[in-house]
Amino acid sequence: MTDQMKLRHSLTLALTALLSAVVWVAGCAQQTRNEPTPLQPEGARLAQGLPANQLPDPIDLSDPNRVGRFVVEPTIIDTNALARKQQITGPFKGEVRMIKHVLPKHGRDKTLRTDPNNEPLPVGQTTPMDRVGSGASSGFEGISQTEWSPPDPTIAVGPNHIVETVNAAIAFFDKQGNQTFSAHLGTPGNPGFFEEVGASSNFVFDPKCFYDHKSERFVVMALEQIGDTESWIDIAISDDSDPNGVWYKYRTFSVIGIDGSNYWVDYPGFGFDDNAFYVTGNLFLLNGDGNGFGGALFRIFDKAPMLAGDPITVMDIAPDAGASLQVAQMFGEAPQPYFVSRAATTSLKVWTINNPLTAPTLESTFVHGLDPVSGPSQNAPNPGGGEISTLDGRLMNVHYRDGNLYTSHGIDGGTNQTVSRWYHVDMNGWPNGGFPSLIQQGEITGVNSEHYYFPAIYSDKDHHVGMISARSSPSEFASVQVSGRLPSDPLGTMSDPIQLAIGNAGADGRWGDYLDIAVDPNDDKTFWIVGMYQKAGTGWQTWIDSFTVNAPCPADLFADGNLNFQDISVFLVYYGDENPLVDFNNDGSFNFLDVSLFLNLYSQGCP
Repeated sequence: MTDQMKLRHSLTLALTALLSAVVWVAGCAQQTRNEPTPLQPEGARLAQGLPANQLPDPIDLSDPNRVGRFVVEPTIIDTNALARKQQITGPFKGEVRMIKHVLPKHGRDKTLRTDPNNEPLPVGQTTPMDRVGSGASSGFEGISQTEWSPPDPTIAVGPNHIVETVNAAIAFFDKQGNQTFSAHLGTPGNPGFFEEVGASSNFVFDPKCFYDHKSERFVVMALEQIGDTESWIDIAISDDSDPNGVWYKYRTFSVIGIDGSNYWVDYPGFGFDDNAFYVTGNLFLLNGDGNGFGGALFRIFDKAPMLAGDPITVMDIAPDAGASLQVAQMFGEAPQPYFVSRAATTSLKVWTINNPLTAPTLESTFVHGLDPVSGPSQNAPNPGGGEISTLDGRLMNVHYRDGNLYTSHGIDGGTNQTVSRWYHVDMNGWPNGGFPSLIQQGEITGVNSEHYYFPAIYSDKDHHVGMISARSSPSEFASVQVSGRLPSDPLGTMSDPIQLAIGNAGADGRWGDYLDIAVDPNDDKTFWIVGMYQKAGTGWQTWIDSFTVNAPCPADLFADGNLNFQDISVFLVYYGDENPLVDFNNDGSFNFLDVSLFLNLYSQGCP
């Protein structure tokens, strides 16, 4: 870091501390920022935005081959210097507002074609395999209900900390579940996480986060839409692998001009490769006479200057094609990114950006062989509530590792049930080799009347696959379910889901819209998830937990793939607590037979 940067950094920290102290005093004197706001009709605004003479010019992408470029300065904030580090200590009390009630009315044609010549691969199902083991964590509650719905929870996992985002808040935890920081994203915060960079309304929405294991940083983004003139993509990156401390934050204008009309960004995708961070979004009409839907936006953030908190050059591409793209989180060698969208009821569309940091150009191809699917035809019932919206079949997440790409979504199971469908694609070196091909596809389907929805999928260093879904039925509250598979398992199969948490009250409407999964960088084997359930009297509640996917090894109670004193210690605790996990002869009793069976299994070792 240069002397000039160090000086700028020091001044910024000093001013931040002073400002935080002032805000804290004012906040103590007047606690009104989190009071309930009356529900507003769809399209109502929460702020008027900047004066016209202070707005940046729209980014003109009328030519789909044109690349938009502009420079953004950072704001450097130290969370440790804030007077109030934990703003969210319990569920919001008041009328919860729907995100769509604040955004302008918007929509697009979601009709998908069907390829009559498609030859689908078989669709695998879940089987009673012993694949999911307990992790190092017993799970803990994350962020509680805020003033917004749906929550849209996402998770990022570093060496020692976890970052969670929801609409419209962020929190940091250690891996034992102790909250070390929390804040609202916009002006309800004291200050809000993105308020310091100019987010001037209490509506900062659709946040997402991840831990970039390549640069060892946490990265967070969120959207803003204000009035008829403003759209912003906010992005922040931690200065090291501890989220508590310095963050470099950037507010990037995202009003896109196409043929004389301007568009705003909605439904972001968020991912990374070796060299850049990427945000995608759907473009909807902001002002002008253009079409209501303007296609997809691809935004490129060069990592290198962001790692040092330097000004960045942002680049945009906006072809008149695609919608609801997800960006892959890339593991292994990844010199360029992958993006995935649905192309037809029987195919996916895969995109990449060639030369993303110099002369970016888009290239795309198709992945055929999907068993024909349509979006869920029925919402998910649950007792004590209405029905939970299971969305429209859009993809939920994309993960890439060593040539293997995974994605998932909720679909119509054909029996008035929503099921979680997942795909595994071999990229075959594309775009510099062969073409992507579907290796396998599978479903997590209810045995009786259960609905499975909001799936997310990831892999570990051994190419074991972990997956999270929500589940509910007319007689079962919404719960958090996880499954897994080994590379040697039959194609398309996944282990029967295991429940990690369940609510005690009914949920209704736009309640998800998705869940998330990540892998621990310490061992590249432990999966961390953020799910949801409904709590009586408090509303929606997020749940953070961990698990591993291993070959069967009943004596590996610590679930780290090894047998040692830690497994013996866990056995003694479980035995003393009469935990069914150590009732090895399944007789409902805990005695010398269980001890003998454990010692026998321990002596056999793990596969």
